[in-house]
Amino acid sequence: MFRGMDEVDWTSLRHAYGSAKDVPGLLRGLASSDPAERQTALDGMYAAVHHQDDDVHDSTLACVPFLLALAGREEVRDRAGVVELLVGIGDTAGARDDRAAEVRDTLRAAAEVFVRLTGDPDTAVRRVAPGALVRYVDQPARVLALLRERVTVERDDGVLIALAESLGLFAQLHRPAGKAHTAEEAPTAGEAHAAEAVRLLTELSRPPYDPGLRLAALGQLAGCAPDLLPADLVPTVVGLLRDRSGRWARAGRPDDCSGPDTLAARLRRLRPSDEEGSRLLRTLHAALGNRVTDRVALLCGQLTSPDPVDRCNGVWMSAGLFRERRTGHAEPVLLIGSQLGAGEGWLHDAAVTVLVELSELAAPAADHLHALVTYRPELRIRHGERGGPTLGGPLRALAGTGDARAAPVLAEVLAGPVVPHDLGLVVPHLGRAAVPLVPALRRLLARLPLDASDICERAVPLLSALAALGDEASIPAVLRLLRGMPDGLRRRDAVTEAAVRALGAFGGAAREAVPDLRGLLESACAVATADALWSITGDAQTVLPVLLRALTDTPPDADSGRRRRAAAVLGRLGPAARPALRGLRELADRGDARTGVTAACAVWRATGEPERFLPVLRSAWRDHPRTRATIADCVSALGPSGAPLHDLLRAELASPLRHRTDAGGNGIREDLTLLRVCGQALAGAGHR
Repeated sequence: MFRGMDEVDWTSLRHAYGSAKDVPGLLRGLASSDPAERQTALDGMYAAVHHQDDDVHDSTLACVPFLLALAGREEVRDRAGVVELLVGIGDTAGARDDRAAEVRDTLRAAAEVFVRLTGDPDTAVRRVAPGALVRYVDQPARVLALLRERVTVERDDGVLIALAESLGLFAQLHRPAGKAHTAEEAPTAGEAHAAEAVRLLTELSRPPYDPGLRLAALGQLAGCAPDLLPADLVPTVVGLLRDRSGRWARAGRPDDCSGPDTLAARLRRLRPSDEEGSRLLRTLHAALGNRVTDRVALLCGQLTSPDPVDRCNGVWMSAGLFRERRTGHAEPVLLIGSQLGAGEGWLHDAAVTVLVELSELAAPAADHLHALVTYRPELRIRHGERGGPTLGGPLRALAGTGDARAAPVLAEVLAGPVVPHDLGLVVPHLGRAAVPLVPALRRLLARLPLDASDICERAVPLLSALAALGDEASIPAVLRLLRGMPDGLRRRDAVTEAAVRALGAFGGAAREAVPDLRGLLESACAVATADALWSITGDAQTVLPVLLRALTDTPPDADSGRRRRAAAVLGRLGPAARPALRGLRELADRGDARTGVTAACAVWRATGEPERFLPVLRSAWRDHPRTRATIADCVSALGPSGAPLHDLLRAELASPLRHRTDAGGNGIREDLTLLRVCGQALAGAGHR
C-alpha cells in the first residue's frame, strides 16, 4: 500500500498548516487496527490536505495514489471514509488550477478501483462507491449499466439510496442544461443516457420499493426532472416519511453512538441521529427551490409527524427556509412553538434555538413561549459553564417577538437575586412596553462595581437598553461609568464607547457630559465621541478635525473600519461635512465596497446630489448585499432627494428572497431591519 512513500520528499511539500512531513504518519494511521487511531488520522487528513480553504496542495496530489491503494485493500478497515475523502478532494471547489485537474486525472486513471468497490463486501464502502463511479469513470454507458445492475442485486437499504442519488447525479452530469430541441432532432448519446437514468429513478420512486428509496428517487427527480414528479408530491412524501419512521420505530433505529470515543462521535451522541432521513428531506427541499408553497406544506408534514426525530429535522429545515425566504413562515413557526412542550430535550432545544433566531417572526409561537416562561421559571436564566448568567432561550425568544407579555417576566428576573448579563440586549425589542423596566435597569447600572472584571459584559447591554428607551434620568449613572473606571481595566474602551454612544442618543439632554466628551476626542473612541458631540451640540467645528484625521490619517494598510465609521458620522453631519468632501470622494474611489459606499453616501448627504457615485451605489447594491443597509439608510435620510434609488428599495420590498442568505443566525434580523428602513424611506418620501 505504501510502496514508494518513503521516497517522497514530504518535508518539501506543503499542506494547510505548513510542511507535509506529518502526512506519512497520517496515511499509515488510516490503515491502523485501532479504530481511534484511524479516526484521528482521517480527521488529520481532512484538516491538512483537504482543508476547508478549498486549495489543492502539492501534498494533496502526492497523497492520492496512496489513498487509492488504501481504498482498494479489503483488509483496511473504514475504507468508506477514505473513498469519501477521495471524492471530496476531486470535488474541491477551488480546483480550477492545473494541480486540481491533475488530481482528477489521477482519479479517472484509477477509476477501476471504484468499479470494484461497488460490489465490495463492506456495506459502508458500497454506499460511497457509486458517487465516485459516476464522477470518475469516463464511460457513461458502462456506468449506467453498473448502476442498473447494482439496483437489481443490492439488498441494503442505505446502498440502494446511494445508488438512487448517484443516478440523479449521473442525469445532471449528462443532460445538457438549457438546450432546446426540435421534434426532428435525435437525442445525443449523453441525453439518451440521462433519460435512461431518469426512467430508472421514476421506477424507483413508485411502489413496491422501500419508502426510503422512494424518497431518495423523488428528491433526485426534483433536481433533474421536476416535470416528472407526481401531482400529489407533498402528501406522497409525507406518507413515505411516516411509513419509513414507523418501520424504524418497530425495528429500532440504528445505533449511531457506537465506535471510538472521538470528539466527532461525542458530538453525534448529543443529538438524535437520523442523518439519512435528514439528507433525503434536505435534498428534496433544495431541489424544490422556488416552490415555497410545496416546501411549507412539506415542513408542516414533518413538524406534525408522530416521530420526534422527524419533527426535529423539520425544525432545523424550517430554519433553512426562513433564512432564505421572506414568506411562508407563519404556520411552520406555530408548529415549531408546539414542540416546546416535547419530552425530548433535544427537540425542545432545537425549537428554542430556531425561535430565538427568528426575532419578530417568532410571534406565532408567542403563546407557547409565554406559557413556557410562566410555568417553568427555571428556564428564564441560563447558567453557563463559562461566563456569567444569561437569559434563557425561551425568554429571549419571547422578548425578541416584541410581545408585551415578556416585560413582567423580565421585571421578575430583574427583581431576583441573579440578573443575566445580557438582559438589556432584548429590552429594545419591547418598545414602550419596556418602560416599566427602566428604573430597575438604571439602578443596576448605577450600582455596577467600576473595577469589576466583567464590567463590559454587564454594562454594555444596560447602556444599550437605556439609550434605546431614551432614559435621560440615567445620564448621571452613565457619567459615573465614564469618569470612574480605572485605567488598564480589561475592555475599558468597549465600555467607554458604549457610554459615549448612550450619551449621544440622549442628544441635548446630555449637555453636562460635553466636557467629558471633549476630553475623549484624542482617545481610541474619538470617532464615536465626535458623533455624540454632534448629536448633543451640533458643533461641526469641534468634530470635523477629529473626523478628518480619522478619514485621512489612518494608514492605508490598516483596518478600514475606522475610516468607514468616520465617513458614516460625516454623512450624518449632512451639509456641515462639506470641508471633508475631498477626502470622502477619494475614499469612495479607493475604499473597499462597504467603506466606499459609506463615503459615497456621505458625499450625497453633504451635497444633496448623487453626482457620479450613483452607478457605484447601484452596482454595490447588486454585487455586495452587505452594503444595502447603508444605502437604504442614506436614501431614507435624504427623503424625496433619495428618489434616484427608490426603485432599488421598491424592488427589495417586493423580493421573496432575503438579501443575505449567507449571514447565518444574524441574517433574518438584518433582513428585517433592511425591509423596515426601505419601507420607512419610501413612506417618508410620499411613496406607498
